[in-house]
Formats: sequence, structure tokens, C-alpha cells
Amino acid sequence: MFAKQHERAHPDANCEEWTFSWWDEDQAIAGYTSYRLLGQSDAWYCWGLWRPDAPLLHITEFEIPRRSDPMIAKASALWAEYTCDSPFEQWSLGNETYAVELEDPQDALGLAYGNAVPIASDLEWYADGEIEFIVDGYQQSGVLLGAIETLGGTIEISEIRAARTHRWTAEATLPQAVSGKVVAHLGPRLPFKFPTGDVLDLVLTVDGWVTQ
Repeated sequence: MFAKQHERAHPDANCEEWTFSWWDEDQAIAGYTSYRLLGQSDAWYCWGLWRPDAPLLHITEFEIPRRSDPMIAKASALWAEYTCDSPFEQWSLGNETYAVELEDPQDALGLAYGNAVPIASDLEWYADGEIEFIVDGYQQSGVLLGAIETLGGTIEISEIRAARTHRWTAEATLPQAVSGKVVAHLGPRLPFKFPTGDVLDLVLTVDGWVTQ
């Protein structure tokens, strides 16, 4: 059984990760973010937003020094924060940084060169289901809403489907949290490549992000 304190960082974990994903069933907008604590000193942050007929907005930062509050990520030109407003009920996800515009999602698996644009997001996640046990932690369904400020204007997100995971381990790493897999998917993609060489290649379905 998980208690309220399990929502926050575990000081004795060697690897801990929170993920949030969101998607519109009509595939008008979808996104994903993850925050991973490594050992006692480093953190990784990923964030991406997909929209039809628009470049992919893509953020990765793999050199984040740990702060006294481990849920605040600050690095060069990056601020991001995951805030547990109410355990198992509500989270706030914010950032202020630069995203890279990628015309081809495949570029995210290379050097990820693109036009750097300022963004600021203020998103709220609310549970609409109970937590479910998964390996090393739990997952939970919910909804997400909020706003993302871009050079082109504000992207307003009304209440759309969302999901989250939280996992931790005494081991040095965790496998990717996204479950489900498709083959030869030609729809929207949101890939990430990590310093270890591991790849998270997300593809969008009506039921959310899966991997290929």
C-alpha cells in the first residue's frame, strides 16, 4: 500500500522518475514530460508537445544539479518544477525555458538541431482514477488542463485525457515507463534519446502514447 509520502522523492532511491502524458482523443494536441533523479546529485528533464501541422516542441536537459528541493530543476536557461498539490489527486507542472522546433521527429534522435523558441507552461493534472501498481511504483489516470505560452501565442489546453507514473529503485536505472507497443506506426511521434544511448520513441494512439 502506498502512503502520501510516497508521492515525493525518496532519499534512499538510486533512481527515481515521474512521468506525465496527455492527449486529445481527436489528436489535436498531445504531450509528454519526465523527470528522473539519478543517484544523489543529478537529474534529467524531458518535455515535448505535438500538434498537427506544427513543429514538434522538444526539450531535453541531462545536466541538472540536484537542489535542496529535488522537485525543482534549474540549469542553464531552464527552470522546471513538479509540485504535488494533493497526494494522489493533483499535480502542477511548470517550466520556463527554450524548446527546439523540430520539423521531423526523427531529428530528436540525432543532434536535435532546430529553431530555439522560448516557452512557459503552467499545467495542472487531476486524478480521475485510483493508483495502480506497476513494477517499482504506480500509475494513475487523470486529466490535464492549462496553458503554454509560445512566441505564436498562448496554447490553451482544456480538460483532456492524461496519465502519470511514479517509480523508484535501489538499482542504478529504471526501464522506460511507457507500456504498450506498436509496429510500423505512421502517426504522430515524440522521440527522446538519453545519454546512455537508450531511446524512448513515443507514438500517439487514441488511448495515449505507446512505444514503437
